[in-house]
Amino acid sequence: MPILKNNMEEKKVRNIINGTVIDHIKPNCAMKVLSILKDIDQECLIVCINTDSKKYGRKDVIKIENKFLQENEYNELALISPEATISMIKDGKITSKEKVKTPTHIKGIGKCKNPRCITNCQDIETEFDVENGDKIILRCVYCESTNEYKN
Repeated sequence: MPILKNNMEEKKVRNIINGTVIDHIKPNCAMKVLSILKDIDQECLIVCINTDSKKYGRKDVIKIENKFLQENEYNELALISPEATISMIKDGKITSKEKVKTPTHIKGIGKCKNPRCITNCQDIETEFDVENGDKIILRCVYCESTNEYKN
């Protein structure tokens, strides 16, 4: 173990060259985030769970080599962890960094809780309007049932 000087911090994980860094994920939610990501089975993943955060106290971080989020992955990430930030890395440098924005409308994420909803009876993709307040509420566009999004 190297000896560190007072103002130096030990680097816990390596940088990635190309890909995505998802930072400020709610503590202990990294595995849920990983479950929504597609096409990562061949990529290098670096996952920190329940690590220190100056801003929030504790956080999770995911680094994914050669992966850039698709719209539905981004939207579900925003529901799981609304405080998360996404950094795009190209050639070892951050090309963009943004805090996720909770979408106002989502498609193909989740299931309507109404057993008689057409999305549960026929092969129709779910669609919800998202009401963002103290709690995230999903309102089905087909039957108007509401459901609190729980991560």
